[in-house]
Amino acid sequence: MLKVVVRIAALALCGAAAASAVHAQTYPSKPIRMLVGFPAGGPSDVPARIIGAQLQSALGQPVVVENKTGAAGMIALNEMLAQPRDGHTLLLCSYIDPTNVHLYKKAAYKVDDIAPVSMITRAYYAIVVPADSPANTIKDFIALAKSKPGALNYGKVGSGSVTEIIPRQIEKETGIKMTGVTFRGTGPALQEVVAGRLDFAVSPLSLAIPLYNEKKVKIIAMTSPERLPVAKDVPTLKEGGVNIVNYGWWGVCAASGTPRPILDALNKHVAAAVASDAFKSTMQKTGVIPETNSVDAFGKMIVDTAADAGKTLKDLGIEQLD
Repeated sequence: MLKVVVRIAALALCGAAAASAVHAQTYPSKPIRMLVGFPAGGPSDVPARIIGAQLQSALGQPVVVENKTGAAGMIALNEMLAQPRDGHTLLLCSYIDPTNVHLYKKAAYKVDDIAPVSMITRAYYAIVVPADSPANTIKDFIALAKSKPGALNYGKVGSGSVTEIIPRQIEKETGIKMTGVTFRGTGPALQEVVAGRLDFAVSPLSLAIPLYNEKKVKIIAMTSPERLPVAKDVPTLKEGGVNIVNYGWWGVCAASGTPRPILDALNKHVAAAVASDAFKSTMQKTGVIPETNSVDAFGKMIVDTAADAGKTLKDLGIEQLD
C-alpha cells in the first residue's frame, strides 16, 4: 500500500512538473497586462512603459500598461492576485508593497502572495529646503531646527510613507523636532517648498532635480551612501554627520503560484530591458540607478523589505492604519 501511495505521489509531482514545462513553452499565449499602482508619469509608470515595450518586442505579444491607482498601490496588487497565476498579469512593484503589509491592519494580501521576477531600479532621496532658507547644509538645518523646536514643518504623503519615515529618522538621530504636514503627493509638497511655506521635504530625486537646477529649491543632502553623478555637488546625509542611508526599489512581480520557468524567462527578458540604452538613459537622467537581480535574490529583497519596514514603523512609533 505504501509503495502505491509513494508511486501516486511521484506521478503527481511529475505531472505538475510537466504542466509547468508546458506552460513555460507556450508562454505567453495572449497579451500581457502590466499593472501600475500609481498615476501616469510617476516613478513607477515611466519604467513600466519602457520595460513593457521591450517585453513586447522580446515575447511577441502586446504588453498593455494599466494604471490602477489608489490605496497606496494595493488596488493594483489585489487586481493582479485576482487573475490566473500564469504570468499574463504582472505588477510594476516597489518597496511600498511589502511595507503595506505592516502599515495597514486590513491589507488583503501577505508578502508570500508576491512572486519575484526582478528588481529594475534603486532610487535615493533628496532633502529639499526653500531657495531662501538660511540652511545650506544638513548641519545648518539641524542647528536651525534645534533653535526652534517644533516650529519648522515638513511635508509628508500619508502616514508611514518614506516622506514621513526619513524626517522621523532624522529627528531620532539628531534630537530635533519638526511638525509634519500631510499632502496628497510629493509634487504639491514641493510646490509649497518653492513658495517658502514649507521648510523641509523628502523627495525622489527625479522630482527635485528640475527645481534644483532652476534654483527654485536647495538640495542640502542625499540619502545615498555616496554622492550621485547627477548631483555631484550635493553631499550625503552621512557626510553631514547623520548616519542614515535610505532608498526605494522598484521591480517586476507576478502572483505566487506562477510557474518558476515563466518567472525565470521573464527575469531574463526584464534584465535585457533594464540593460537597454532606452531604459538606462531615461533612468540615469533623474538619478535613478538601473539594477537587476535573480528571481531568488529579488524574493529575498521583498521579504527583507517587509521585515525592515515592520521594525522601522515600530521603532518610530508609527501606528498601523485601518
